[in-house]
Amino acid sequence: MNDSPAPSPDTEAAGQSACVMCFNSNDPVGATGLAADLLTVASMGGHTLPVCAGTYVRDTAEIMAHYPLEDEAIGEQARLALEDIAVQMFKVGFVGSMDNISAIAELASDYADTPLLLYMPDLSWWQDDRIDQYQDACQELLLPLASVLVGSYNTLVRWLLPDWDASKPASPRDIARAADALGVPYTVLTGWSSDNQHLDILLCTPNATLTSQSVERLDSSFIGAGDTFSAALAALLATGSEIVEAVNEASAYLQQTLDGGFRLGMGHLLPDHLFWAQAETDEEDDDNGSLPLDIDMPPNATRH
Repeated sequence: MNDSPAPSPDTEAAGQSACVMCFNSNDPVGATGLAADLLTVASMGGHTLPVCAGTYVRDTAEIMAHYPLEDEAIGEQARLALEDIAVQMFKVGFVGSMDNISAIAELASDYADTPLLLYMPDLSWWQDDRIDQYQDACQELLLPLASVLVGSYNTLVRWLLPDWDASKPASPRDIARAADALGVPYTVLTGWSSDNQHLDILLCTPNATLTSQSVERLDSSFIGAGDTFSAALAALLATGSEIVEAVNEASAYLQQTLDGGFRLGMGHLLPDHLFWAQAETDEEDDDNGSLPLDIDMPPNATRH
């Protein structure tokens, strides 16, 4: 595909929000998948066109199952929207089946001028044979179309360098070389550990590490961080940000969502995608005046 993930200028010229079409799965706890895409792209000032590929069955602790939609449903959702709306970026998360990957690849080929970001999540909850089949399909059909690949170091090294047998672990640039050989010019690795206090996010090509951003390692575990970062990156690229700048800004946004993380259930924490919408202090609210009417507020007010 394109060597540089440059969006179409049509949206900027028209003064409209940049549009990101996100192929992803529904998450009933609202942490990953389309929920993260919608909240994150909106936080970046963009507009999400959500194409539902299926649904997780999960709680905040673990994923129990995934039910994909039929590939015809994926194609029909996306194509009708694309005939009506100009899209500056495709983002592909977990779509659940090889048939769905094929349908998305066919559509992306028809819109070859639109950059595609592929996010490969941790699939360790799934059966090994299904992981292999899914990743093989992504490697054959989507990687040649992708401008940017995003994934954790552990996920990408197991996927792209399964036969690595050197005396030292594969470097981020080794992974970027493997991705480049499959057609991807830019690889973004998350979760690279440089010390005990931070996790690094690296933007790599086969020849260089273009930027490295540190995210503070927190004591608590989160779900949704990968979808959050990749959606932020896709939205920033859709608005015309240069890729190094976009990775840096997406990393800063991720850190703030994790700093404001909250617990809804008995499992992991969720990123606070709307941290920027919270009132700073009760005193400020008082200074700005109270509600003009005598309204009884419900006891379980939302966070924002």
